Amino acid sequence: MMVHFRKRLSGNILKEVNALIIERSKADDEGRDDGDEGKGVGEANLAAYSCLNERKGSSPGTPRRGKMVSSKGYLQWLSESTKTHWWCDSGTPSEIDYALQHGAVGITTNPPLSATAISLKPEMWRAQIEDIIKSNPDPGSKAEALVHLVVTEGAKKLSPIFLRSSKERGYICAQVDPSKAGNRDDMRAMAKRFSEWAPNISVKLPVTSAGLDILEECAAEGISVTGTVSFSVAQMLAVAEAYQRGSQKAIKNGKKVAPCNAVLMIGRIDDYLTEVATDNESKVTSSDLKKAGLAIAKRAYSLFVERGYKARILIAAMRGTYHVTELAGADLTLSIQPKYQHELIEHDPPKAENYSIPVESSVLERLFTIKEFVRAYEPDALDPSEFISFGVTQRTLSQFIETGWKRLESMC
Repeated sequence: MMVHFRKRLSGNILKEVNALIIERSKADDEGRDDGDEGKGVGEANLAAYSCLNERKGSSPGTPRRGKMVSSKGYLQWLSESTKTHWWCDSGTPSEIDYALQHGAVGITTNPPLSATAISLKPEMWRAQIEDIIKSNPDPGSKAEALVHLVVTEGAKKLSPIFLRSSKERGYICAQVDPSKAGNRDDMRAMAKRFSEWAPNISVKLPVTSAGLDILEECAAEGISVTGTVSFSVAQMLAVAEAYQRGSQKAIKNGKKVAPCNAVLMIGRIDDYLTEVATDNESKVTSSDLKKAGLAIAKRAYSLFVERGYKARILIAAMRGTYHVTELAGADLTLSIQPKYQHELIEHDPPKAENYSIPVESSVLERLFTIKEFVRAYEPDALDPSEFISFGVTQRTLSQFIETGWKRLESMC
């Protein structure tokens, strides 16, 4: 292929340009989003030449970490030019609309987010809420009906993405009652009901021993599932294994396999480890502790890639935009809260794929002085029977019950 530029290029520079063109073509072939499809050869060549100029230092402030791309807004770049998907971490309709305009392809909800969505705009839901209260005198049934209200509204908004992607994207999570985290029968019944609300529902189950059993059963039935209330490499691997077993059963029984997400609540494990470190008067720094969740995420991601798991990692409960920028480019999903969406759009950080940059060994060495970090980081440090009693699991379940499910039960 002959490439012509108006300016004359030396042999070495021409080699670099051609290498960049090949690199860009390979990236397009790897199934990245539709934004670059149909781009002409000339445009690809010019983009490669522009990228080369940036690497040569003609663009001030060019990031040196990771792979640099495009002049798109950060979230648009993330969704269109990398393997990373991002979801909206909110059930509020106006926030969902904003996220969809900027490249979101899914929605995370949980009981607190569902309660917040209703309480922020009560007038929007008033008629439906009155009907729900009249029809559901039992508090538990009322809470479930209110979750249904929020989730199905989001499912409608995602329907075009769901259909365009051949049912691979465009899902919204619906989480079972967190007080049932150890009750297989109740979670099984709820999962079945939730999965029937809309075709693009991903049933959210806690990563406890009981929750994993139901997750496997759902996967075997071709129901999309998300393993949540998860804070460790061991829990994420357990989700991937349960999904693998369930998927094999689905295929054997002639059912279509639906997607699965393995959640890491990255900010919640950071919060928990910070409290443990403070209580133990550990010598780790606040900077070290901000990297704990990232270290866990990157460890899990490397194992998912190494083992070829089909479940997709979903990073949630972020505590800053750094959780996005440090994992950008990975073939996983980032659930981003609205305030961080706005910050990323407003500040437009460097567009670099940083996911493969490891957490410094010196930081890991200090973090390893915290036993609870070791339990979260090492793949075999927690047995499934211990998942429900892990300190941060208990704390999160309690918060989801008090600030989520009970709030929904008491709405009037």
